[in-house]
Amino acid sequence: MKRQIVQIDEEKCNGCGLCIPNCHEGALQIIDGKARLISDLMCDGLGACLGHCPEGALEIIEREAAPYDEIAVIKDIIPKGKNTMIAHLQHLKEHSETTYLKQAVNWLEENRNNLPFDLDEVKFKVHTMQKPQTHESGGGCGCMGSQEMSFDKKEASQEITEVQSELRQWPVQLHLVSKNAQYFRNADLLLAADCVAFSMGNFHQKFLKGKGLAIACPKLDSNMEVYVEKLIGMIDEAKVNTITVMIMEVPCCGGLLQLAKTALQQATRKVPLKVIIVSVQGEVIKEEWIRL
Repeated sequence: MKRQIVQIDEEKCNGCGLCIPNCHEGALQIIDGKARLISDLMCDGLGACLGHCPEGALEIIEREAAPYDEIAVIKDIIPKGKNTMIAHLQHLKEHSETTYLKQAVNWLEENRNNLPFDLDEVKFKVHTMQKPQTHESGGGCGCMGSQEMSFDKKEASQEITEVQSELRQWPVQLHLVSKNAQYFRNADLLLAADCVAFSMGNFHQKFLKGKGLAIACPKLDSNMEVYVEKLIGMIDEAKVNTITVMIMEVPCCGGLLQLAKTALQQATRKVPLKVIIVSVQGEVIKEEWIRL
């Protein structure tokens, strides 16, 4: 069957292993100094590992692959302990994979007496979405990109005058824009993840003003090979002056920066590349020019 699955660029992979603890299904292992996908059956294709690769060696593609086997994954996770099991089940819940979650819980119930941990505790923490207490390397557990959070915001001390939009074009989605559109020619390009503008109150005035805009989601968008070709066209044909990539801090967002890097590496022209990383509460936590 054709489905989404992780692909590893072995030339980019340096064997650091940061992706391993974030693949709760156990589909990735370091073998001969490289990350390897050891089983199609165990890769759910949801991409929790993506943003943990500092080299951008991981991506989600669609190809012929053996169907994902939740029971095989559960059996493999059991020896890894309670915390890994909680993280895996929460990962399924966060992505609304209710069928897989039901399969897993039913199998665990049937084999409750043979488990090396308290199943009721696991189910309670999954139900309440409590993160497991763990000191495993890599830090990440579950997928922050779809974890539910709420924030208390201070109310403005006075009524704010309506702010004008700085958007000067349509469309904005990267699949829909023309690589040689007038608004990209000799312009500064802002390549933003879909969620960025919604998290920042000053997005239009501080970051969008005077720039051409393209938005994309490296986790949910399909056929992203077209994105690289389109960005190359913007660089070589529209002759954009600079590219600023704005992404969220969540792991799955890092693929957008990698798309821009790949396009610049394949383009004839070389233009300055900046990355701005935004927290889920709308604060800039990193801003720097990238040296390729």
